[in-house]
Amino acid sequence: MSDILSQDEMEVLAEKALEIAQKAGAECVDVLINSGSASSIEVRKGAIELIERSEVLELGLRTFIGQRQALVSGSDLSQSELLAMGERAVHMAREAPIDIYCGLAQPEQLAKSWDIKSLKLFDSEPPPTGKKLENFAKGAEEAARGVLGIEQAESSASYYTNQTLLMASNGFKGSYKSSSISISCTAIAGSGSEMERDYNWERRIHQNEIPVPEDIGKKAGERARARLNPRKLVTGRYPVIFDQRVSSSLISHLLGLIRGDVLVRGSSWLIDSLGETILPATSSLIEEPLRPACIGSIPFDAEGLPKKECSIVKNGKLKTYLLDLSSARKLNAIPTGHAVRGVSSLPTPSVSNIALTPGKKGKEELIAEMGTGLLITSLLGATINPNTGDYSRGAAGVWVEHGEPCYPINECTVAGNLRDMLRNFVPSNDAELHRPSRIPSILIHDMQIAGA
Repeated sequence: MSDILSQDEMEVLAEKALEIAQKAGAECVDVLINSGSASSIEVRKGAIELIERSEVLELGLRTFIGQRQALVSGSDLSQSELLAMGERAVHMAREAPIDIYCGLAQPEQLAKSWDIKSLKLFDSEPPPTGKKLENFAKGAEEAARGVLGIEQAESSASYYTNQTLLMASNGFKGSYKSSSISISCTAIAGSGSEMERDYNWERRIHQNEIPVPEDIGKKAGERARARLNPRKLVTGRYPVIFDQRVSSSLISHLLGLIRGDVLVRGSSWLIDSLGETILPATSSLIEEPLRPACIGSIPFDAEGLPKKECSIVKNGKLKTYLLDLSSARKLNAIPTGHAVRGVSSLPTPSVSNIALTPGKKGKEELIAEMGTGLLITSLLGATINPNTGDYSRGAAGVWVEHGEPCYPINECTVAGNLRDMLRNFVPSNDAELHRPSRIPSILIHDMQIAGA
């Protein structure tokens, strides 16, 4: 069997898997199939270092018997292996512990229709040739090495296609095809113990929308060069700006705290917080899963529930949790259509594209408003207490004095309380609109910064 299937072939395969599992004794079944390909070329010093080409066909089979469930997955999908998978999944379900919250969606909960064409998830142009990917990677790497002070660089270009199909015994059947092209470049400035590294990376669904490779590489080189000769700062309390390259991490921490599975475990200060103010009153956080030509767009969730625009936070107030079917049942709530899963994993809650209300000022204006403080351009590590909000992360960036960037900073730690940080930030208006997370640079007026 070929590793790349058409939609019709995937449907035949899914129907066969459903039939096998039901004949083996499953009361309810769902099948998730991924079929696709990936090509990637890595370049260093103007020469190809790695060429990869892969094709994938994988199937996940979830079976239910009463209040028990089991999941098996595989990539050998011959008739004999499908029979073995079905029997194995049913046997495992019979032996699984009782879970009163497991089960498929009710028919009335399922997505009934969607406009897959309007999502523009797949590039109609022919896939790029290996030579074209090579030229992309070489163009980015050469441009990075052309930046004064750059000693080394490496770059890659990749192209992916994937078709996903979900079919279940409750009557749901849905599929969508997606593609993406990406170019990344890492540059190293300086030498020996004085080396500094930075990167640039772009990804698009449609090939004609990817930035010029030379621009990607040049920016990577400029970012690395800007980190040369870093200084240590004096420990103290200062304002901080999270550059839009890293500001989405703050929102990711928030989204992680309102996931249904986290709430069920009691590991969040946002339990029983619907309607409470958690962001500035001028800020809303919207999920936009149907945004056209965006990497994170999807027409339905991993349990067949419809996707639609969702106000997670409106005018600063928390409006919804992120719930899959299981966590919604545990919390005696309505599922919100936020299930995600892979072929070998059970559904868990998550979001797709998100957008934070932009501010009225550009990043330069925020820097001027900050006066003296730290512009953070990279983060590493994380110590965040989900129950108290205590926040601490390693950081690097640019020191600002009197509203003017002065010199690079590395090896420092920023600390605060995430509750207060989220309630009192000031957003810029520099979010990159093609990103799944449209999160601008964010100013926080008071944080503890510890130098090395």
